[in-house]
Amino acid sequence: MHDCPALLAALSVNPWFASLPVEVRAHMVGQAEPVRLRRGEMLFRQGDAASGLYALVAGTLKMSTLREDGKEAILAVIEAGVWFGEISLIDKQPRTHDATAVGKVEALLLPRSVFDTLMQRADFAGAIAALLAARIRLLYGIVEDATLRSTRARVARRLLLLARGDAALSPGPRARVPVSQEGLAMMLGMTRQTLSTQLRLLADEGMIELGYRCIEVVSVERLRHLIG
Repeated sequence: MHDCPALLAALSVNPWFASLPVEVRAHMVGQAEPVRLRRGEMLFRQGDAASGLYALVAGTLKMSTLREDGKEAILAVIEAGVWFGEISLIDKQPRTHDATAVGKVEALLLPRSVFDTLMQRADFAGAIAALLAARIRLLYGIVEDATLRSTRARVARRLLLLARGDAALSPGPRARVPVSQEGLAMMLGMTRQTLSTQLRLLADEGMIELGYRCIEVVSVERLRHLIG
């Protein structure tokens, strides 16, 4: 059992979830099943069948892909309040990546059967379409960065995305980005040394401050200007 009113209030901080009618949000939380993970445990693996739609209540998950040679690419960071896993529910294909707990994690699982029923509602289906559209735009931006932008601009853009909660895509950025340099390097597909050099340059120019396992965004506007 879980405290539905408290969870409903906490999850409604997320802009996408808050856009749904109150009765739909309450139904989703009421029908969802609690999931708890320890550090390093996987919520799902690449190739798994989709069992439902997830919401992260507390903690952090990394979405990643592991190559045969052991190299890991972090695709996104999922923070509390984000609903995710809709793609495999829509196209009926297996999960495309791993979802791993960075620390202790509390999540909710909305079963596939409930999701399929909700998709018959125009308002919910429209909200899912909007969520997918936002994530496609994010993906296009990442592809554009990798092919057209300088290394420095790529770092700046990713910091701004993380400041908005990455997958959460909150409208207002926060100052503190809870990410290690190692994790950020994996997201950008560059070496730790290359990233460290770029971060020091941004710090020297007063755009960011480097902390322990976090980065402080000092000037959002200057980072945006750097991207162009």
